[in-house]
Amino acid sequence: MTPNRTILDIHILQTVPPSNLNRDDTGTPKSATYGGVRRSRVSSQAWKRATRKAFAELLDPSELGVRTKKVVEVLADRVLGLDPSLSRVAAQSLAAETITVATGSKVAVPTRKSKQDVEDPAAESTYLMFLSDRQYDALAAMTLEGGKGGDVKALKDFFKDKENKARAKQLVLTEHSVDIALFGRMVADSTDLNVDAAAQVAHALSVHAVEVESDYYTAVDDKNTDAETGAGMIGTIDFNSATLYRYAALDVNRLQENLGAGHDDARPTEPTRRAVTAFLEGFITSLPTGKINTFGNQTLPAAVVVKVRSRRPVSYVAAFEEPVGVGRGGGFLTGSCEKLAEFVPDLEKSFGLSDGPEGWVLRVGRETEALEVLGKPVSLPELLASVGDAVVARLTPKDSDAGRTGGTDGGSGIAPEPGA
Repeated sequence: MTPNRTILDIHILQTVPPSNLNRDDTGTPKSATYGGVRRSRVSSQAWKRATRKAFAELLDPSELGVRTKKVVEVLADRVLGLDPSLSRVAAQSLAAETITVATGSKVAVPTRKSKQDVEDPAAESTYLMFLSDRQYDALAAMTLEGGKGGDVKALKDFFKDKENKARAKQLVLTEHSVDIALFGRMVADSTDLNVDAAAQVAHALSVHAVEVESDYYTAVDDKNTDAETGAGMIGTIDFNSATLYRYAALDVNRLQENLGAGHDDARPTEPTRRAVTAFLEGFITSLPTGKINTFGNQTLPAAVVVKVRSRRPVSYVAAFEEPVGVGRGGGFLTGSCEKLAEFVPDLEKSFGLSDGPEGWVLRVGRETEALEVLGKPVSLPELLASVGDAVVARLTPKDSDAGRTGGTDGGSGIAPEPGA
């Protein structure tokens, strides 16, 4: 039977030295209790943000979106790019009208942050709005179609036409960027514009118990003389160190549905392949930047295991419900890999998941040797190429299936909470 869903499970073990990747409101590294002990935790939002920032080097800007309250300002810039003869005030007035009609969101001019502000700021939405680069371009063109010469009244009359109003909304529903397709979008005032996320990202947890430590530091005043003793300032920074288990799941069918059909008839799955490999590389190699200049904790994963499934995502976090103890020679990585290598085959056999899901293992060092049994050994470039090829093969309808199924069913995605 041809599988009608393609789900990627991404499992990562990564050691992080003294650091404060993701802190709470008191400045302390975030933590969680799991298995009865306190663990280091890095929130899913922090790693999704780091992944999105990594896309800047992996994808063309036209494939990405902008998440901001300053939607009017962004759209006004696009309008001015198409018609430089307009004044900025006129462009902002037009943009505000279009944003209101297209998204159903209210916009308002914020109060001035400083008396020295010469110009009144552009109107802003009341919450973060996530629109793609292509959606902004399409809305800008429509804005000028209805409001030629900066005529706001003409634009209002233009949008009174039900067909034009529906077309404006449709522009926000199509041409989703890769990051919107992956992480979803929530529009509180127009729930029909919501996009269900294709990716789920778990909070990273340490595989062992962790204690928070504090660094007491001083800074010396460069202009002090030898007679002037003492520090110019003193302070403390909380930190911890951990071996983290990271996990993400990607519903490729939902991703393909969110992105829409490919624009190249010869390669209809190419946009999905590019999005999958960008997410895979971005998630694997990214790192939240909290206090990064203070600690310089620039590490890469010690091990990555990727599995392709057909039914539902499966996390391996339960392998670490009992915290890993310190190894004979110190360290947690060897014990973590041994636990994972023992847990995974047992889990997959018990739940009938062992009928050959495709799997790959990227690993570094002898500490990770135990993971060799979990998949084909690969480098990062080989992993990206192999997963991309596997995705294309599974999404391409077989001749024998085309008439019976009508292609891939993308209607049942993971659908976690929108936003990233």
